[in-house]
Parts: sequence; structure tokens; C-alpha cells
Amino acid sequence: MIKLENVVLANTGQMEFIIEGMRNPMNSWDKSDSYAWHEYMGSGDERFRLGDNDHSLMQRLSKAGADHRKYMRMMPVYVRITAPLYWWKEFDTYKLGTVSNSCSTMHKIAEKKFTLEDFSCEHLMDFEEKGKLSFSPLGTLQNTIDELNDCRDLYLKTKNKAYWWQMIQLLPSSYNQTRNVFLNYEVLANIYKSRKNHKLDEWVEFCKWIESLPYSELITGENDE
Repeated sequence: MIKLENVVLANTGQMEFIIEGMRNPMNSWDKSDSYAWHEYMGSGDERFRLGDNDHSLMQRLSKAGADHRKYMRMMPVYVRITAPLYWWKEFDTYKLGTVSNSCSTMHKIAEKKFTLEDFSCEHLMDFEEKGKLSFSPLGTLQNTIDELNDCRDLYLKTKNKAYWWQMIQLLPSSYNQTRNVFLNYEVLANIYKSRKNHKLDEWVEFCKWIESLPYSELITGENDE
């Protein structure tokens, strides 16, 4: 399971600045044809149109590779992500160009009772028979949740750190954590290239979200000229 929400993208002033910098190497500012306008003067309801010339240059630079598309490092993307710890472990390999503030497992693990909804478990089988043996992975997770809640209750009653350790070390990697994350288009291009066909559903869904972003063709390479 992955949830992406509260997306914040470059504003009008940032896009103008990014395009100006993109044209610095060739002193081609006069060829820029992007512009902003205000639907209602003073309302703050801004609109921005990426011109054909600027869009064409962006695509050519994007296709030329990371050394040429520095402007993509300046295109910010803020997003609030809720995903399981096993996904975050892979996401954390992208260290450059990312910043995140996460909900703290260390400080807040005992804040609320554990429930099944706190975990990504959509693929766990509820019950299956194999010859004379039967097993229920979903039932195993529920048993673990029960154990976590028992340890939580004991920790809250006694404040004994030993019970806190039981929660920390017993917590499954399917536990969902929320982080507010800062990325940029260059980071997203690297992620998309390596993760779009990943076996984890979370990565496939994340890459589909990338495809929904404005000017996503700069990231995905679609519609290159």
C-alpha cells in the first residue's frame, strides 16, 4: 500500500527562475516564450504557461542526459507519502536531492493501539491448506499485532523500557510510516528509470504518480522530439 497526497509543485516565480537559468549557458533568454498572468489582479490566483520554445529546449536537454538537464534539479516536488517500512528501505537509497520529515517510530510507537490498518497486508493470505498443514499469514500478522499491543499495555503501565524494546524489535516491515518528502525532477527521473517495472506494487504505483505530474515527459522520456 502507498498513499501520495498534499503535492506541492514549483510556483510561477520558481518556473520563471528555472527557465532563465536553463537558458544561461547559451545566453538565449530572448528566445523564452513562457509567461505568467493573473486571472484576477491581486488575488494570488496565478497561472503559468510553458511556451513551445522553452518546452522544446527542456525536452532536448532532458534527452541529452543528467549533465545537460541541470534545470530539472531545480524543479521541486513536495509530497506526503504513507508507505510500508519495506518500501521506505528501498526509497532511502535515493539520498541526493531528497529531504524528508518522518513520523517517529522511536518516539511515538506507543502513542496508539496497533490495528491491522496500520500495516500493508493486502497480499497476505487469510487461510490456505497444504496437504495436512494449514497456514494463515494474515492470522500470523494479527497475532503479532496482539503481541505488540500486549507489550504496549505493559510499557504504558510500567514505563519499563524492556517492553518498549519488544515493540521496536517485533515491529514488522509491513508497518506503514508517513513522511513529508522533498524531491526534484532529476531524482524522479532516476527513480522512474530504475523502478517503473519493479515487482513491488508500491513502486509501480509511485511511477504512475510520476506520470501524472505536469511535464512528466521530461522525466519519462515520452514524446521526445
